[in-house]
Amino acid sequence: MNFDPTKLEWTRPPKCFEINESEITITTDPNTDLWQRTYYGFRNDNAPVLQMRTDERYFSFTVKTEFASKRRFDQCGVALYLDSDNWLKASIEYENDRYQRLGSVVTNHGYSDWATTDIDAGIKSMWYRLSRRESDYCIECSADGAEFKQMRICHLWDGAGEITFGIYACSPEESSFEARFTHMELGPCQWKAHV
Repeated sequence: MNFDPTKLEWTRPPKCFEINESEITITTDPNTDLWQRTYYGFRNDNAPVLQMRTDERYFSFTVKTEFASKRRFDQCGVALYLDSDNWLKASIEYENDRYQRLGSVVTNHGYSDWATTDIDAGIKSMWYRLSRRESDYCIECSADGAEFKQMRICHLWDGAGEITFGIYACSPEESSFEARFTHMELGPCQWKAHV
């Protein structure tokens, strides 16, 4: 299974983007986000997601992100978007000039969670690896593309059959920035079975 940019499909394309064999660039539109309910009921489901389809049950997808985020909640990273109520994402969300939040969101049946850790605001690049083992998923991150650290393991209740996965970028507030995605690779599952 290869990552073929010609087979990618948009869910809500942004106004400005470029795609070639080695790089994808997205310029975010203001007031775009992915989030569902949880305790305060806020919902937003208009972020652009660029994905491919697969029924392969075991694989890993790796991508490098580079970004010029500058406004609160600006974000870009990996996503697995099935529909409005079932998806996951991992990214760095800009907070202020001191720190930003490296984290992930898993949404099952219309309710999102958010798991984060604070990192320095000067970090403007991050690698992600999304691995699938049937309906379970592992998200990892790396500063250099060589040594990956686990961010979370999760289950998608509707994530057992054909899925769509790839990249996303959005700006939940009145903002816009450029996100670059390179080194996109698909390969055997790097999330080893627990023994």
